[in-house]
Amino acid sequence: MTTRKPSAHSAATPGYEAVAHQHHTGWARMGRTGLAEKGQSQAGGESGSGQLLDQQNGAGESALVSVYVHLDFSDKTWPHEVSRTLTLPAASASSSPRPLLTGLRLTTGEYMSCFEAQGFKWNLHEVVRVPLKATDVARLPDQLSISCATSPGFQLSCCIPSTNLAYTVTWSPGEGSKASSFNKSGSQCFVMAVQHCPMTDTVYTCDLQSPGLAPLRVPISITIIQDGDITCPEDTSVLTWNVTKAGHVAQAPCPESKRGIVRRFCAADGVWGPVHSSCTDARLLALFIRAKLLQAGQGSPAEEVPQILAQLPGQAAEASSPSDLLTLLSTMKYLAKAVAKARIQLDRSALKNLLIATDKVLDMDTRSLWTLAQARKPWAGSTLLLAVETLACSLCPQDHPFTFSLPNVLLQSQLFGPTFPADYSISFPTRPPLQAQIPRHSLAPLVRNGTEISITSLVLRKLDHLLPSNYGQGLGDSLYATPGLVLVISIMAGDQAFSQGEVIMDFGNTDGSPHCVFWDHSLFQGRGGWSKEGCQAQAASGSPTARCLCQHLTAFSVLMSPHTVPEEPALALLTQVGLGASILALLVCLGVYRLVWRVVVRNKVSYFRHATLLNMVLCLLAADTCFLGAPFLPPGPRSPLCLAATFLCHFLYLATFFWMLAQALVLAHQLLFVFHQLPKHRVLPLMVLLGYLCPLGLAGVTLGLYLPQGQYLREGECWLDGKGGALYTFVGPVLAIVGVNGLVLAMAMLKLLRPSLSEGPPAEKRQALLGVIKALLILTPIFGLTWGLGLATLLEEVSVVPHYIFTILNTLQGVFILLFGCLMDKKVQEALRKRFCRAQAPSSTISLSTNEGYILEHSKGGSDTARKTDASE
Repeated sequence: MTTRKPSAHSAATPGYEAVAHQHHTGWARMGRTGLAEKGQSQAGGESGSGQLLDQQNGAGESALVSVYVHLDFSDKTWPHEVSRTLTLPAASASSSPRPLLTGLRLTTGEYMSCFEAQGFKWNLHEVVRVPLKATDVARLPDQLSISCATSPGFQLSCCIPSTNLAYTVTWSPGEGSKASSFNKSGSQCFVMAVQHCPMTDTVYTCDLQSPGLAPLRVPISITIIQDGDITCPEDTSVLTWNVTKAGHVAQAPCPESKRGIVRRFCAADGVWGPVHSSCTDARLLALFIRAKLLQAGQGSPAEEVPQILAQLPGQAAEASSPSDLLTLLSTMKYLAKAVAKARIQLDRSALKNLLIATDKVLDMDTRSLWTLAQARKPWAGSTLLLAVETLACSLCPQDHPFTFSLPNVLLQSQLFGPTFPADYSISFPTRPPLQAQIPRHSLAPLVRNGTEISITSLVLRKLDHLLPSNYGQGLGDSLYATPGLVLVISIMAGDQAFSQGEVIMDFGNTDGSPHCVFWDHSLFQGRGGWSKEGCQAQAASGSPTARCLCQHLTAFSVLMSPHTVPEEPALALLTQVGLGASILALLVCLGVYRLVWRVVVRNKVSYFRHATLLNMVLCLLAADTCFLGAPFLPPGPRSPLCLAATFLCHFLYLATFFWMLAQALVLAHQLLFVFHQLPKHRVLPLMVLLGYLCPLGLAGVTLGLYLPQGQYLREGECWLDGKGGALYTFVGPVLAIVGVNGLVLAMAMLKLLRPSLSEGPPAEKRQALLGVIKALLILTPIFGLTWGLGLATLLEEVSVVPHYIFTILNTLQGVFILLFGCLMDKKVQEALRKRFCRAQAPSSTISLSTNEGYILEHSKGGSDTARKTDASE
């Protein structure tokens, strides 16, 4: 591409040269195949950067060219008259006057860019040839399973968008086939009719070639159905689905007015799965492409945005598939970006069209459209909210005041001068009723130098139910109820938006425990979530109205939770104190074992029991220490310390429970197989495998599975996220282990109660009951059964009692292990007494620290004397 000095208009200003640089500007007008006006200079040709663009965009069928002209002054500074149009630094000495084009989204053809500046005007021409890429080729089908017995032949096709480039197609293998082509609604299709079915699975290739460009090869896989293969039968209920081999996907074309493909999976058992359609209305798709080009910088947003908005209500009314809905939302998103980037303003007509389209989108069937669309893009509701937020506050000042009401959309926009008499207040006749107020002292700093401000209040019904259930820091993982509406308040001063300001809102007829929240689009990797930062609730006692005070402006709502986790400082303090006491108790337990270990592990039964208990103490000590220090670390997935603390807490707590399971399984074996002794050299490696490798594998898989998806860490905390499923990899194994340990405990209780309570004398019955109570006190904390109370915190409604009980029992688990699992052990007591008091140990060698000796003796059917002797100890 070359440039020439302007001829007619540059005579009065010598020394000007037109130089194109890589940049995006809103005033450059791009058009297809334009001719220069009379008297204007032209710069054109097919050399230089045209060839460069072909090479850089070898993988794309289209790109965007954005150009600006830099007028270089050799001896002057930049004129003030031009700087208002071209915001550029002071010019320097001119270098090589070669224009460069940046390719993003430009279709093949001749382009003209028209420039005007300080009395002269000229055009730049460029012929661009952009090759196709594989995603531009529509294959129907892209894979096919066929039975040669019923279908001796079949047809394959590959279609490309209509382009000025001449493409020819070669099929391979092509023996015994006939090739043809035809044009349809903006596409050119190449068809191959295979006359004879191949004997084995074959991959056909559609080779697209254009002179001077690299060839494009697109494969189509053909699978032959053999005798005995499981297949899905032919189905012509809605669309025609041919016989398809199990494990393959059948494909069907979309209707004439739509673009895309319909797929249906044939399951391994020969049963058809659900139909998945990517069909999108062709007119809606054209609007989407226009909006995307505007956002990228091609075209004039001031002219084209109102044109596209005028067509959105009709397209919203005709949307009939999840693909239509998602394309419509994406179109609105790109329009909002284009408006914000170009800082243009909309008139009443354009804004009405937007609100009408929004009302129709909110009124779409949830089950057939929104649910399926959210399955593909869970943040679809957040996309709609951000687009409407941005566009609704772009009304021209001369069109104020403006009021608009529809069943799902209510908008009121007002313009205020430099002086306004009182607070801004507004009310909406919604259900629940809604009132909002902005104090005058909050608006006063915005009015400077006579600037007018506009305040736009927008209510969107049903939208809160369409937003993903993402809750930020302090809101927990519960599912909240919402009032069915979202309030959006925005303030514009000139073309500048303000997000800071005090706003008071009253939501009427709210039940439950209210949380004042706003939708923060920056949470959860930009997908958005509810946050209560800067907002607080003031619920009046005995009144159904919830008052919210927020220190910023955005999209507000309230969350009501009948299962609210109490946010009491006493509960947090109790957690810290309990964990601290547990850590001290576990350290004491380790010290005791250091003193008495050789004495208490003289037989296999005692060795297995104390070995599992020692490993349990080590894991719980490390887990409590890590959990206690985690709140002091910087939260977030970018914090290595937070990630490490979360992983360690997950692994160590799981390891604690798996060692509890190991102890329960050893006890169960002794109860069921009384006369069978466990070999130490076999059991100990299995216990290590169960106690450490299993939880390490679970923790590692959880990290690798959920961290790349952004669902590993809870928002604002160093712990597992409960919404994406990471938390259930901890809760699930814990509850399963608690259930197994509970069964073992029940088995032990039955061994203790039978036959003593039915056949023995009253003294023996009392001893048996004392043994049961002692076993419950010892085995409950060691088996982790108190963690089962966590279910009560989910089922209980507003009461804080279950939360306090759960916190006390589980944070003090280390204390209970020290008291009941270590110090109540007869052998430990004797060893400590012998070490510190130099007293002789009793002659009995039977330990009832966990009633295991008593239970085992009972299981063996020992004499009454032996049982009484054991019980008396």
